[in-house]
Amino acid sequence: MKTTISCFYRNPVKFRMPTAENLVPIRLDIEIEGQRYKDALTWNPSDPDSEVVVFAKRTAKDLKLPPVFVTQIAQSIQLDLRVNHTLVKDQFLWDSNNFESDPKEFARLFCKDTGIEDPEVGPAIAFAIREQLNEIAIQSVVSARESRMSKKGR
Repeated sequence: MKTTISCFYRNPVKFRMPTAENLVPIRLDIEIEGQRYKDALTWNPSDPDSEVVVFAKRTAKDLKLPPVFVTQIAQSIQLDLRVNHTLVKDQFLWDSNNFESDPKEFARLFCKDTGIEDPEVGPAIAFAIREQLNEIAIQSVVSARESRMSKKGR
């Protein structure tokens, strides 16, 4: 199973009113268990009312998508990993079946390649990757259980 994990880097947003400068374009293209959700929207990350998880739950419910989509939608929108004065944003594919992939080594190389010198950023990136992989694993187990339960009820 290939997983998309989100991260980018730039200075933190310091304003609250939605403007062309602080609306972040989001492109979602998520396919899980043969179902696909594809959308494009703009997101205001500095708006305190922009609750990613609430949006993800509402979207999954409205479109009758399995619960595993909630985590994927939320993770695709969550654009910020703030460490000191660095905001990391990026998106990449992570092969969750390749157990030799090392989040710590990936984060080290990412920081080196992008010129991020803050020693706290690398460990925070590695932690964020592990956290997202853990959430995906949990959602997969929950989805599998729900699928088995619905089959027993037939």
